[in-house]
Amino acid sequence: MATEIKKTPTVLSMFSGCGGVDLGFVQAGYDVVWANDFDEDACETYRHNIGNIIHGDVTTLDVPDIKDLDVLTAGFPCQPFSNAGSRKGINDPRGQLYQQTFKFIEKLNPKVVMFENVRGILSTKTESGKLIDEIIDTLSNKYGYHVSYRLMNFSHFGIPQKRIRVIILAIKNKNYINHIFPEVTVDKDLSLKATLKGITNKLPNQTEIMRLNPQALHYGSMIPEGGSWKSLDYSILPERWKKIRDNMVKYHYPNFFRRYARDEIQGTITAAFKPENAGVWHPTKDRIYSVREIARVQSFPDDFVFQGRTIKSKYQQIGNAVPPLMAKQVAEQLKHYIDKTKVSTLRREKVESTELNVNQPIHKQKICINIF
Repeated sequence: MATEIKKTPTVLSMFSGCGGVDLGFVQAGYDVVWANDFDEDACETYRHNIGNIIHGDVTTLDVPDIKDLDVLTAGFPCQPFSNAGSRKGINDPRGQLYQQTFKFIEKLNPKVVMFENVRGILSTKTESGKLIDEIIDTLSNKYGYHVSYRLMNFSHFGIPQKRIRVIILAIKNKNYINHIFPEVTVDKDLSLKATLKGITNKLPNQTEIMRLNPQALHYGSMIPEGGSWKSLDYSILPERWKKIRDNMVKYHYPNFFRRYARDEIQGTITAAFKPENAGVWHPTKDRIYSVREIARVQSFPDDFVFQGRTIKSKYQQIGNAVPPLMAKQVAEQLKHYIDKTKVSTLRREKVESTELNVNQPIHKQKICINIF
């Protein structure tokens, strides 16, 4: 009996950024056959660490000719749906870019589709209802997928960061729809102390720290470990902050200058890397995190070197990325489904009639939706 040669699973990556998703899939044994992003600096980082990527506007690119594609991934821009962004939703031109994924799906018919975005996508409205419902309806009723999504706290999966994101997975075989998400990871130290352990200036990107204005440094240096601007005496606050402190309800209880303690799990690293609005102060030093330190928080390995014209760009690349460790876990789980699908397909091809029309439309698709 001839030995079956297993084909390396393939992935096409849209809105690839610096390669967080793609690195995770490569670590899980996939071959990235096509990647694209609009950001020149992110593409430079991608090429340095992963491989070829097309720099350009996805709306102007032709869909490549790829046969038997296993996975299509897309982390279309989240800023239109994010509380930290514009929140213009589909009224922002970037909020329409998710539609570009459909022309790729229509031509390539991948076995799996994976979308990742901020939780604001769940409440974003369109003319006909909610965006999430529109995406699911298109994937299921037009392209024949069974769809499941989960709102996931990545710290439950071994990522040292309280990062909450939506992952949408669409597959062709409904029998596996309840088994395509990774399991929760337990018994792992995710504290900042453990995350930042062993970092020295010999590591790439460690000496790269964004420069702050004198006022930010002045107030940031006074924040105690585990505290924020609320830890400061009212009398020393700038007038603008006093106005906010006088009416915290009106300003939705902001938590400026958050400094996480060593025994805490870091909060979300964002592309809008502003120390006033994000908890990016080093727990014990009078500075914000370095590029390498936030890369650790995002689960990038130390040999992944960030490129780009400015330090700010490198912060943005990391903040925009999907943690590779999260992507790897999803990729490993999907590989089980892909392998079973291939075996099932081989068996079916042996017994089914050659007259079977494999392109026959699929009707009445069942949609499975889970909030995790």
